[in-house]
Amino acid sequence: MNFYFEAAKTLDRLDGKQGSIKGILSTLPEKDRKRTSALVIETLKYKSVLTDIINEAKLMKEERKKITSMSLALVLVHDLLLSGGIQAGDGPVKQAILRHKTRLHGELQKIKIRRGVQANVDLAQSGHEQAARIPRYVRVNTLKCSTEEAITAFTSRGFSLESSLDTGKGLAIDEHIPNLLSFAPQTTFHDDPYYTTGKVILQDKASCFPAVVLAPPANDDSFVIDATAAPGNKTSHLSALMQNKGKLYAFERDKKRFLTLTAMISKAGCKNVEPINLDFLSVNPLDTKYAKVSHILLDPSCSGSGIVNRLDHLLGAEAENDIDQEKRLHKLATFQLMMIKHAMQFPGVQKIVYSTCSIHATENEHVVRDSLNSDEAKRGRFLLAPEGEVLPKWRRRGIPDEMDSPTAAASLIRCSPGEDATNGFFVSCFMRTSQKRGLSPYDDNTVPVKKIKRKKKGDSITQ
Repeated sequence: MNFYFEAAKTLDRLDGKQGSIKGILSTLPEKDRKRTSALVIETLKYKSVLTDIINEAKLMKEERKKITSMSLALVLVHDLLLSGGIQAGDGPVKQAILRHKTRLHGELQKIKIRRGVQANVDLAQSGHEQAARIPRYVRVNTLKCSTEEAITAFTSRGFSLESSLDTGKGLAIDEHIPNLLSFAPQTTFHDDPYYTTGKVILQDKASCFPAVVLAPPANDDSFVIDATAAPGNKTSHLSALMQNKGKLYAFERDKKRFLTLTAMISKAGCKNVEPINLDFLSVNPLDTKYAKVSHILLDPSCSGSGIVNRLDHLLGAEAENDIDQEKRLHKLATFQLMMIKHAMQFPGVQKIVYSTCSIHATENEHVVRDSLNSDEAKRGRFLLAPEGEVLPKWRRRGIPDEMDSPTAAASLIRCSPGEDATNGFFVSCFMRTSQKRGLSPYDDNTVPVKKIKRKKKGDSITQ
């Protein structure tokens, strides 16, 4: 029965919007992860139907002493009605469900009649329309495998570079991200030997942007921080870009997610990563251990509003009034701003990439704008990296009306889940400027320095 309690607790975390389905499932104990994940996902597919059945059968009311939560009722009723029975010993909780077996089956049949379906599978929630159009992205882990080797392996299994992804056997090399391949959306790799051995990593294209934009040096004197590292996709990407050289400090404060991180970097063959089970905000920037850190990646908690992958559509779009949403976004933005300002206090840092999987300007442009106006940015001489250094071939940029100038907005990257064949995403890059190095492309992040005219009487500098 512990299996069902773990699945119910996972559903509670999802209801509490504590993360994406993929992210939360990755924190489950590895020995039970596959089984628990399958039950959670299948329960979510039928959640609305199961909820109606449970309510009509008055299960929660009549068994409130034994069935302590709706999530527990959902997973148990799912297995009773849709999966061949409850796989647990005859304890009091199971007996509480079985007492209502006839009524529960009856309510299921009523729903099928009302909806005009015969098979249970026809009651499942259909996939997210936008998610169905997102290719399956596979990043070649160059620590273990070359892109040429991976392509040869996949073509030997029937995939073709010449074929369209629509055929189901197409394979394409991405035009923006090195070592990234794309396949048809329905393609699966979880049992593929190249995935199970860490030679390739399943990672959305937009999620690859932060590491590529940060572009840490691949040398023995390179020191980098991944401030919120779990589950480890971006960490392993950074390690690959660094060619396993230098040192990559990977912070993760949550103990379960930290275990996931350590498993991921081990599987990916990351030898230069030092995983640290600690809150990045608790680290003293003046600690001599981090004195040589020059690059920091920040991908902090966010609303996840840009995620439309193959699982998270199952969470549905629960009603949230504008006031509640505004409060939640403001709370997240406050935390995100705190993370950036903390990163700016590391004395050796030259480059900071801040990213979210959010579509809201509150978490994106507004956080960047507030960061640029902060005392930390002014003391550290941080400005936005120019557009030409932030994936210049990517067309969708920041929203001009949400920034102080179109030039600043052009330095930002946005991904639209409906139009860019990715999940929704946002990336920004801060650089420490120096007159000696000639790295001050903007004055107040608005116009090129060389175009600023001296203020004359009655005039003002255009910002």
